[in-house]
Amino acid sequence: MGINSLKGIGRTHGKPKKQARALDIDQLETIVAVLAGQTTLKAKRDTALLQLGYFGAFRRSELVGLDVTNLQWEREGLLVTLQKSKTDQFGEGVKKAIPFGDGLCCPATALKAWLTAANIHSGAVFRSINKGGMIGERAIQPAGVNAILEASAEMAGLDHIPEFSSHSLRRGLATSAHRSGATLRDIKRQGGWRRDETVQVYIEDASLFDDNAAGQLLRKRQP
Repeated sequence: MGINSLKGIGRTHGKPKKQARALDIDQLETIVAVLAGQTTLKAKRDTALLQLGYFGAFRRSELVGLDVTNLQWEREGLLVTLQKSKTDQFGEGVKKAIPFGDGLCCPATALKAWLTAANIHSGAVFRSINKGGMIGERAIQPAGVNAILEASAEMAGLDHIPEFSSHSLRRGLATSAHRSGATLRDIKRQGGWRRDETVQVYIEDASLFDDNAAGQLLRKRQP
């Protein structure tokens, strides 16, 4: 069979696009609980980064690009202003509100704890830490977000670790918020998604077991 024929078959019978697995809220809480049991600067940084990335539905480039000047503390929580964002076409800045939490997760409190422990008052928010525990001046690299999530998920004993990436945080916020009753509009706004279709895919994936025809039949036939 010729190469052109193989390409034609590939176009006709293409493989589904591989997407990052959503990190659901229960899995995030498991990670946060494990990191809370450690007192290292790295643990404080990692829990702050993962929680902020999750509840702010930030892209990894946005996370590592955060500067202290982008943060504004309010009575209700944290206000983050992104100077550069994929969805900010006119360079006006994008604002995201991160409310205080009253449960295991509270990204605003975790971030403040990291900044205080690391004595960071200006410059990059999330910085590299060497094996000796010394904090660098520069921000971590975007790939570092993936590494932090992978290491934290492994430490927490989660399954499907190879399927997680930084996008799991954004997708996880969308799916878990939908399951908690958040509207498409609110999810779209928090994540900075421009297209309804993108969020709708996440919501549909999160709802595959809801109102499921097979599930209705299986439950009906239970003795």
